[in-house]
Amino acid sequence: MSYDIIVVGSGPGGYVAAIRASQLGLKTAIVERENLGGICLNWGCIPTKALLKSANVYDYLKHAGDYGIEVSDAKPNFDAIVKRSRSVAEGMSGGIQFLLKKNKIDVLKGTGTVKGGKKVDVTDDKGKVTEYAAAKGIILATGARSRQLPSLPQDGKKIIGYREALVLPKLPKSMVIVGSGAIGVEFAYFYKTMGVDVTVVEYMPTIVPVEDEEVSKQLERSFKKQKMKIMTNSSVESVDTSGKNCKKNVINNKRICIPSTSASVAITILL
Repeated sequence: MSYDIIVVGSGPGGYVAAIRASQLGLKTAIVERENLGGICLNWGCIPTKALLKSANVYDYLKHAGDYGIEVSDAKPNFDAIVKRSRSVAEGMSGGIQFLLKKNKIDVLKGTGTVKGGKKVDVTDDKGKVTEYAAAKGIILATGARSRQLPSLPQDGKKIIGYREALVLPKLPKSMVIVGSGAIGVEFAYFYKTMGVDVTVVEYMPTIVPVEDEEVSKQLERSFKKQKMKIMTNSSVESVDTSGKNCKKNVINNKRICIPSTSASVAITILL
């Protein structure tokens, strides 16, 4: 089958480009191997913000007395919080499906492989390959993924990535978060508010290192006020997962080993 434009990837870059192409009168298709909306809507910005909202509400309830409101015995239901987050993500993905259908855009389910001559092979979940042609062009909007660190191979159980962190079956007692970018500090705040003992390890001198220095300082003060442990100028060199806990070997930038406690359930890689 032939289209004017084929977009590979249905995240915020891909689905917006596809809709605009269709609005300009171009016959358009979009290739997606997972859920419409890409990482952002399904495993990134949207579900993490849903978790943060729940944490924020719980935090308000814990300090309701500061606002002249009496609340007793407030406690989080972790399962319900995770389910709400997934429901929000599913709703957003469903909204993208509606928009694509409204704009007469075909959704090609599978993994796209770009070939020469403006052609794309789409391999579905059963291994069937179908070739599609794009007369005017192909738009690549495949997004990004977290980087795997050689010293911290993710096993999906004790050393996990952002996807597993969004849907943990139960709250761990403690967690080490490697990397303090936007995603890392979001999970740090959420899990600390839920009562998890959180340690953040950051290689750079400040957390959220790409932000303004004053922002970094203020956020670190806020986290430390919550009794969160912040280890800057440091890196996790290795992890021993052979026992019940994760024993981490943390080195600062001067190559000095930093004594630290083990994480009881998970070390989260968020880069």
